Amino acid sequence: MTVGVRQDLVGPRVDDRLKGCLDEWRAPISDPDVVAAYELLSGFILGGGKRVRPQLCYWGWRGAGGDDCDEIITAAAALELCHCGLLIHDDIMDGSELRRGHSTVHRSLARLHEGPGAEAFGQSGGILLGALSLAWSDALLSSCGVEPVRLRAAHHLFDAMRTEVISGQYLDILGQLRAGATVAQALTVIRYKTAKYTVERPLQIGGALAGADEALLERYSAFGVPIGEAFQLRDDVLGMFGASADTGKSSLDDLREGKHTVLFAHAVRRATPAQLAYLRAWHGNQDLAEEQADEVRAIIRDSGALTQVENMIDDRVRDAAEALDGAPVTPEARVALTLLADQLAHRDR
Repeated sequence: MTVGVRQDLVGPRVDDRLKGCLDEWRAPISDPDVVAAYELLSGFILGGGKRVRPQLCYWGWRGAGGDDCDEIITAAAALELCHCGLLIHDDIMDGSELRRGHSTVHRSLARLHEGPGAEAFGQSGGILLGALSLAWSDALLSSCGVEPVRLRAAHHLFDAMRTEVISGQYLDILGQLRAGATVAQALTVIRYKTAKYTVERPLQIGGALAGADEALLERYSAFGVPIGEAFQLRDDVLGMFGASADTGKSSLDDLREGKHTVLFAHAVRRATPAQLAYLRAWHGNQDLAEEQADEVRAIIRDSGALTQVENMIDDRVRDAAEALDGAPVTPEARVALTLLADQLAHRDR
């Protein structure tokens, strides 16, 4: 079986594992509204996503010499449950309407009920369902069946990952209150909110479960952090210039929320005084519509910020490739991780 086929099969196998768990984890209360909430959460977990973190966890395991087995699929599925819980909370904080082309969980909950309290109910219910998905992720990782010493090492990394992503998310919302973020500050946000959480830690968790030594875990870090940063930089570009039909979310969200992305920070540095005044007038403005967004996009292109970010993505892909070249991983994993790196950095959705 080729690497490409095996790589394609990781996602479906994770989905099968998740479906089996969700069939078991039914609502413990027979109230029909509680049952409806559990069904909504299950639908969200199984309703799409790239399964990036599970794939990286799997190849972190295989790169360290682990066999293809059910244990790593279970651990990989746990990372997806963690991701889903964090996405639900992220959408509440951002006030997002769409995720993966569908209504966000908190908005779906609000529509289940009528009256003036529906919106607050949706947000509160979303917080609870996100927390439930996070709790399930812990339970699933703990039950993956890997020997205790390796599981403890992986759990230590899992705990670090959650601390880092929450800290990065906190920095992100702080940035919306502060006067503006420099490129360096914006990079710190994406390193903790995305890079370590999306690539570095999933790779290391898979490696630790397989018994990887410290040298390999360090190589996974040297590969994972730059690819994770490239992933988020691409996400920022798609959030600004991508089509909603492709990305599954509104292209106006980041601008209306006043996200201080690296892309925007470069534009602020390079803009003319007139352009800068326009950016500041509409960045974080809830009244922004497509007309103003198009002008902001034009300023970002004309200032050279978009080109600069594309160059940053390419630089990080090269750095990651150099780290992977020297990593003591299996040949199969080397090929798979090279393919994944390119897909994460140069995707169009």
